[in-house]
Parts: sequence; structure tokens; C-alpha cells
Amino acid sequence: MSFNDDARIDSSKVKRRGRTAWVAGGGIGVVAIAVYLIGQFTGVDLSGVVSDGSGSGAGPQQIESSSLDSCTTGADANANIDCRMAGAADSLDTYWSTEAPKLGVRYDTPDFFLFTDSTTTGCGGASSSTGPFYCPPDRALYVDTAFFDQLRQDFGATAGPLAQMYVVGHEWGHHIQQESGSFDTADRTQTGPGSDTIRLELQADCYAGAWVGAASTTTDSTGTAFLAPVTRAEVADALDAAAAVGDDRIQAASGSGVDSDSWTHGSSAQRQKWFEVGRGRGAASCDTFGVSAGAL
Repeated sequence: MSFNDDARIDSSKVKRRGRTAWVAGGGIGVVAIAVYLIGQFTGVDLSGVVSDGSGSGAGPQQIESSSLDSCTTGADANANIDCRMAGAADSLDTYWSTEAPKLGVRYDTPDFFLFTDSTTTGCGGASSSTGPFYCPPDRALYVDTAFFDQLRQDFGATAGPLAQMYVVGHEWGHHIQQESGSFDTADRTQTGPGSDTIRLELQADCYAGAWVGAASTTTDSTGTAFLAPVTRAEVADALDAAAAVGDDRIQAASGSGVDSDSWTHGSSAQRQKWFEVGRGRGAASCDTFGVSAGAL
């Protein structure tokens, strides 16, 4: 999905962080990354056990963030991946500013940080290997854009522009869940078919699809649509990315065998299904908590 070249982009919603340096001492960076990975794959939040560097041991040096002032148009977003992230953020924010209240959700814009190699967050330290994520305590998205190369190289996805923006839309969906209280009410220690953990992830896929379905009618401050109508090839690209990060696909690729009881994000087919539910029927159709496990 490409941006209209003359669309105006408010790039203030995204900032790029410099490389994070970890001071020597207690190895807290490695520990924090491990804790974050445990949380991603099990739903168990252990970030509270990690020191923030204020006491003994180690911690991150001060992080500096820079704006993306050069990203001003849709043409910029089509040409540069950082600008594409800024354009996606502006479109997503515009969409959810109107859509969230329809769902009874009070909406505030999340923070969105691009980083390289590693960074520190309210969920602990993270590296590019953790993949894009949403950190509830920060109410912020974190993306190392090198992940899109990893999607191609390690997961066999095409990872074109719409696939990249689907990833951002999914993490933005987690912010909607944070705003709605779903994160607080869901049991994120569960795994396996029908678990709250999977329902959260599939709902975020559905929210991403809902935004894609409305993206070509979501307009900038001048009334120009941010994005051109999506093509079949672009939808296939997004569905390819959704399938690539399905629990069954990842487990099969690892050679460890497929164990549905350990799933935390859903199968490839489930992730594709709920993306398409949202794209075809809108955000109001994304009640993954209101259906049986078999209907997921």
C-alpha cells in the first residue's frame, strides 16, 4: 500500500532514538532483554524484578531522541522507511481518534520510538531480536526497522510496505487494548488455544486490518487521503507477514515440533483470518473475547 505523494504527514508522532549504551557492571541489559522475551512468549510480566540502574549494578546511559522533521509528504513515506513509519503513525492516529470513541474507548496518542540495535523501556531493555512491541507502562510502541529484514531472511516473508505497516498497526492495536482496559482484565499468564493471551494478539491483528480497510479514506489535515487503495498483491503481502509470525509456523521452523498448548499469538491461519475480519468489517467486529475458542 503506497502513500499518495502529496499527502501531508505530521512526523511529530514518531522519534528515533540513538544507540543505547549499557554501562559495565551487573549485566542488566542482557537480563532485561531476557525478561522481556519471557514476557513476550509466556505472557508473564517479570519486568518488576529488573533493576532500573538507580541502585547498584548497571543501567543504560541517557537516551537521546531525534525528530523526523524531513518526513513531510507521502512521497517521503514511499521513499524512506523512517518516513513510512511516520506516515503510518499519522494515519493510524487519525483513524483511531475517530474510531476508538465508537468502541467506547477514551483515546490518547501513544508514543512511538524507532531504535537501532537496543534500547531501554519501562518493560525492560530490548534489542532488535525482540521484534517490534508495545510497552504498556510507557504507552509506547518500539520498532527497530531492521526487523523487516529479519522477516525476509529468517521467516521467508516478502515484508513489503503494507506488511511493515501491518506490524505497526498490530502494535497500535495493543495501545487500543491498553486504553480500553483489556490488558488489565485479560489473564496474560495463559497460553494455548482459547487463552486470553491469544485473544489479545488476534484482536490486535483485527485492529490492524480494520485500519487497513479504512486507510484509503483516512485523510490528512488538507483532506487528502494518506494512502492509495490497497491492491490484492499488497493484501497478500500483509497476510504473508501475518502467517510468518504464526506460532505454528515459528515452531515448525525451529524444528521443535508444533505444540498448540504453548501458543501465545495464534496460528498462521488465525492471524490471517482476524486481519481479514477487521479489514472487511471494521474495528467493531474485533471482539475476539466474545467468541468460543473454536471460533478463533
